[in-house]
Amino acid sequence: MLNRREFVALGAPAILAATGSANPLLDPDQFRSYIEFFNSMVPEEPVTTIPNAMAWEWMRYNIPFFSCPDEATEQIYYYRWWTYRKAIKATPVGYIITEFLKPVSHAGEYNALSCALGHHIAEGRWLREPSYIDQDIHYWLRGGPGGGLAKNLHQFTGWVAWGVTDLLEVRGDRAATVYLDALQADYVQWEQERLTASGLFWQRDVSDGMEESASAGRKVRNIRPSINSCMYGNAAAIARIAGLAGKANVESRYRAKAAALRQLVQQKLWNPEARFFETLDEQGRFVPVREAIGFTPWYFELPEKGRGCEEAWKQLMDPQGFYAPYGPTTTERRSPFYKLDYAGDDCKWNGPSWPFATTITLRGLANVLNDYSQNAISSAEYRKTLAIYTHNHRLKLDDGRVIPWIDENQNPETGEWIARTMKIRKRTFYGRGDHYNHSAYCDLIITGLVGLRPSTGDTFEVNPLADPAWDWFCLDNVSYHGRSVSIIWDRNGEKYGRGAGLAVYVNGRRVARRETMGRLAVRLS
Repeated sequence: MLNRREFVALGAPAILAATGSANPLLDPDQFRSYIEFFNSMVPEEPVTTIPNAMAWEWMRYNIPFFSCPDEATEQIYYYRWWTYRKAIKATPVGYIITEFLKPVSHAGEYNALSCALGHHIAEGRWLREPSYIDQDIHYWLRGGPGGGLAKNLHQFTGWVAWGVTDLLEVRGDRAATVYLDALQADYVQWEQERLTASGLFWQRDVSDGMEESASAGRKVRNIRPSINSCMYGNAAAIARIAGLAGKANVESRYRAKAAALRQLVQQKLWNPEARFFETLDEQGRFVPVREAIGFTPWYFELPEKGRGCEEAWKQLMDPQGFYAPYGPTTTERRSPFYKLDYAGDDCKWNGPSWPFATTITLRGLANVLNDYSQNAISSAEYRKTLAIYTHNHRLKLDDGRVIPWIDENQNPETGEWIARTMKIRKRTFYGRGDHYNHSAYCDLIITGLVGLRPSTGDTFEVNPLADPAWDWFCLDNVSYHGRSVSIIWDRNGEKYGRGAGLAVYVNGRRVARRETMGRLAVRLS
């Protein structure tokens, strides 16, 4: 556990000063009451590396601050940073980001699991202190036997190479290119383990992090949109990293791998009758059910523009598709495979809502709304889905209090946390899923709702998907490319006193502005 002296030794005050955050647009102290409330909700158990007593100080130095007219969104933004801090674990080999706060039998050394590694990087890249994510990536890519890949990296499907490019886009440097060889080794190992003669990858649903799914089973080797989208993303990312590292041969080889896999996914996994990306069974036939993993290709921008695949997104808001009061569901509700039961395995993906999948879906949808010309879905549906996800972050305690919470899987019709309820009924409950770090939220607010679209270059875009009826919002003190970036929307200029409209500040200086909420190009220098 860190004490205050050790925390300050990380250089937090120096980081704060170096990034130009001495003159914030928002007063961080106005949000301190959130953290004090979170600390008081339930007993602190377990006490982790950065304990509750240090939570506010840690957040004060590390996170971008956010304010908006919707109190629920604002509260859950801070709750998710508060929970992320709990998952930072100091080990003898450096920091790692854990999934479960309490030990689980299927985890590796130090309770490490690779399932949500991509989410951990996407969220943690926005922290000012770089060592948390840097050391976590090092653990997975160089912490294994002989300084190689961690032994349980392939326990679950992953997108670690894509995660490294996520990090590079926010950092604006090329430091992570040192992992190029390790990322290639990771990809080659996946090819050896899962590549089929068809050129597509197979996976069991449990190893996809999605056990007992509608389209498979724990021992069934299906060709799934999830792993194939991840592998496309990894290949495309390795090509980008190789380009940054000046490795033209590697860049060309992995660009070709990505292009080939993109075509195969579009040709083989797109079901033209269902108008959806679907799973192939062991005989190469479509399993006749739409699942949330069919949205995964857009997380990596795999579908080519102009093919019309965006029609699939009509299913997101269809009550017979994936829409539910506490959704989205993981299986379309019209399907006979859709089930919500409280028997057998408590981690089924054949209907329950999973924050892991919702995160992928929302980031994929933000990509559709930013980068594709289509009329299947709009930013209003993004906001509605995000609002449901926000509302899902709740737990009703035995004393009647309702508190912010994130756990494993939810009943999409009632909001009940299923695995938690089942364990309580079986009298085996030990709080395994408490503050479960298996998804992301803050990254969705930053890159989607506020619309900071990061890039490795000196330019980036801001394109808010926020409610046009909002009169104001602010994302302040974002650590980006070694600078402090702030984004404000102030309809009439009265909220922040810096003029009306949408504006972007870099190290306190306004560098871009427009009168209306919309797409805004920004140059850092």
